[in-house]
Amino acid sequence: MTEFDLEYNSEREHLIIPEYGRHLQKLVNHCIKLENKEERNKMANAIVDVMGNLQPHLRDVPDFKHKLWDQLFIMSDFELDADSPYPQPSKEELTAKPEVLGYPRSASKYKFYGNNIQIMIDTALTWEEGELKDALLYTIANHMKKCYLNWNKDTVEDDVIFKHLKELSDGKINLTSEDETLSEIKNLLRKKPSGGKHSSNKHKSKTSSNKSNKNYRKR
Repeated sequence: MTEFDLEYNSEREHLIIPEYGRHLQKLVNHCIKLENKEERNKMANAIVDVMGNLQPHLRDVPDFKHKLWDQLFIMSDFELDADSPYPQPSKEELTAKPEVLGYPRSASKYKFYGNNIQIMIDTALTWEEGELKDALLYTIANHMKKCYLNWNKDTVEDDVIFKHLKELSDGKINLTSEDETLSEIKNLLRKKPSGGKHSSNKHKSKTSSNKSNKNYRKR
């Protein structure tokens, strides 16, 4: 009975970059074992050319060759001793963990105003006193009122907005003593006119033009 020496993928060596296939990985492994450095350099350049043919879409990527040489050293598990035209990457750089990014947290308890309101308030505090700053403060307050009404459809008093504005500015903005009032709710939440009226007028004008054309034909 004939016995076959079968090789299963589960028993084979782990592929570091599977996209290049097992045959290319075997070429890299053979290149590592070459004793003559000149032959290793020659074979390493040939392997890079083959890798470029297998990944033609990378030709438009900047530093195309640099990327291929880095992948070659990665596939050799950084054991290949060959002269590269680019700095050889290290295993530490590849396995290094990225720095932890801090999750943005809003310090304000009034989340319905959004983070941009706090940025606008901080910017307003840097402005010089005058009419422009006063106009900006009331614009911010009106926007806060609009945000509040979008979150809570019920009515809201101006004193509530002024109190929140004072709290968000650490007491540096106080509009409670002013005589000015904010915009009315109907103006802040005014709905855009629908196209129904416009389309109906258009339909009426089209109908009247058709009637005039009929009357002209009768004449």
